[in-house]
This record gives sequence, C-alpha cells and structure tokens, in this order.
Amino acid sequence: QVQLVESGGGLVQPGGSLRLSCVASGFSFSRYAMSWYRQAPGKERELVAAITRVGSSTNYADSMRGRSTISRDNAKNTVYLQMNSLKPEETAVYFCNAYLRVGAREYDYWGQGTQVTVSS
Repeated sequence: QVQLVESGGGLVQPGGSLRLSCVASGFSFSRYAMSWYRQAPGKERELVAAITRVGSSTNYADSMRGRSTISRDNAKNTVYLQMNSLKPEETAVYFCNAYLRVGAREYDYWGQGTQVTVSS
C-alpha cells in the first residue's frame, strides 16, 4: 500500500521557520522524483519545490527560492522541506508528491497534506 505521510506543519509567526517531513512507504522511493506543493483556500495547488531521485538537482518556485531547501534521505524514505522567513500569504496545506514516469506509464502519488498557518 502506497503511503506518503507529511508532518511538521503548524502555527508559526511571520518570519518564522518550519521543517516539513514526508515519509514514504509501499513503493521504491529512490526511483521517484519528489516534490512539495501547497494549496491555499480558494486557490489552485502550486509547486513549492522539487528534487530529483538522488538529490542531484532541485527546483523552487520563484517565491520560495532563497528561503527554502528541499532535501531527501533515500535510506529513510523521507523528503524534507525547510522553510524560512515565512509570510502570512504562505498559509496553506502542504502536500508531498512522488512522481515516476516509465515509458508511457506515470506513477503519481500524493499525501494527505499538513497544514501550515503563518500568523501572529
């Protein structure tokens, strides 16, 4: 059974930091590119950061570049997102995603999300 379980969300003051974690199980984690997305109320889900299978390359949303770091530990089947200098408008549910394409087949898994609230 495929599972992605996010944790680390919560209430943080503007300018604060959070570290999100996502533990994967039920699939070959090291074969998958991993990403973090977020969805604010009334808005579409958007990419926050992504990392390749072995962590050799990362990509960030323009708004998060320089303030966040995505990393992974394939031995622990875990991907992390360190976020700094958080802003109220970044209040959202943050989702972990695993993606693999093999030929014409795509494997796309999502976690249930963790709530991040940035407020004083």
